[in-house]
Amino acid sequence: SVQEFMTFTSQLIVERSELGSRASVKEQEYLCHVYVRNDGLAGVVIADNEYPQRVCFTLLDKVLDEFSRQVSKIDWPSGSPATISYAALDGYLSKYQVWPPR
Repeated sequence: SVQEFMTFTSQLIVERSELGSRASVKEQEYLCHVYVRNDGLAGVVIADNEYPQRVCFTLLDKVLDEFSRQVSKIDWPSGSPATISYAALDGYLSKYQVWPPR
């Protein structure tokens, strides 16, 4: 399924990325933009080739900064959507889903 592809690809890209790095990796017809912060918190945006790379990394910056303020660092390694509530993500995804943002 698409969800399994996105999850597997995101985990793989994050595992292969160094702390403090940003990268864009082509996977099939998508670009996977990854940001791994120095504290180990990471995020991935999967977008088509037409979505601006700069906007993807802006989104990652905002989401990771807010997430790190709302969720204790102790919970990051073992957390999952079932155990960590981060309601702001839906708003960001809705705002940035199409380009230009609404």
